[in-house]
Amino acid sequence: MNFNERLYLEDRTNDLLTIGELLVDMISDAYDDTFMSNGYTKHSGGSPSNIALNAGKLGVRSRIAASVGKDGFGDFLMETLRLEGADTQFIQRAEASTSLVVVAKSRATPIPIFYRGADFQLRFTNQLEEALLDSSVVHFSCWPLSMQPARDVIERSIALARDRGTWIGFDPNYHPLIWRTGEDGVQYVKSMIGSVDVIKPSEDDAERLFGPDTPANQLEKFLELGAKLVILTLGQDGAIVSNGRETREFPTMAAEVVDTTGAGDAFWSGFYAGMIKGHTLENALKLGFAVSAYKLKHVGAVVELPRLEDIKDQYGI
Repeated sequence: MNFNERLYLEDRTNDLLTIGELLVDMISDAYDDTFMSNGYTKHSGGSPSNIALNAGKLGVRSRIAASVGKDGFGDFLMETLRLEGADTQFIQRAEASTSLVVVAKSRATPIPIFYRGADFQLRFTNQLEEALLDSSVVHFSCWPLSMQPARDVIERSIALARDRGTWIGFDPNYHPLIWRTGEDGVQYVKSMIGSVDVIKPSEDDAERLFGPDTPANQLEKFLELGAKLVILTLGQDGAIVSNGRETREFPTMAAEVVDTTGAGDAFWSGFYAGMIKGHTLENALKLGFAVSAYKLKHVGAVVELPRLEDIKDQYGI
């Protein structure tokens, strides 16, 4: 894929299907990386659900496939999705506690504490298969890969998407604490890289997978594993992007940082919206940075976004 080209996507009844975690983010009311804060506010969270919700606000037809518990937090998430106008028909209810992430509000990389229950209970159903067949783009993260039966869902979804010609995006947000003790999650994640069309690691993600190195070297490691398009985000330093033939640098558009929670998800949303709406790869990347910059001015992973056209005008894209 060249930077000045548009992506050809099959025209289907749905644009974007995200598969993975839907959970509660408990974000501290104060900036406090020590977790000594007494006040926390609950938000709808989980990277795939954040992306689908934000993409919907940008004018993209999106669906979420996930699993939540049959408990009060699960009810909260379902009601939040309904109020956001999201499609909830692919949200499964499990006999387990709704998964929870406690995170300190931060202007840098937020520090999470994970409490997992229902999120990895996601199962591959006929309904989920139909949703996949009806979508132009499918997206997933490391969370569902880290435990069964959700891992089986992703593996089957990738195989079906590749046969169907569906574009596949992967967020390699590996963290050792979401994998079972003794399992080599790093090697498993590496084995998935060549199966997708676009991968967007952060600098922290790359270091967890490959160890410390320069951004240019980290980028090359993803390409060596078969990555087709790598977007390596570098926080306030923007990103470097490579299609294996050409590498470009993109500066950040963020002028104000209130809370970094969900900034990467906002980037995905803007990027997917740009690609789906027919922008070139270069402009889709810029739209990703613009949506992320807009989100950084607000607390929480999902914020009230303007239309994509307004974002484009506001940030001069």
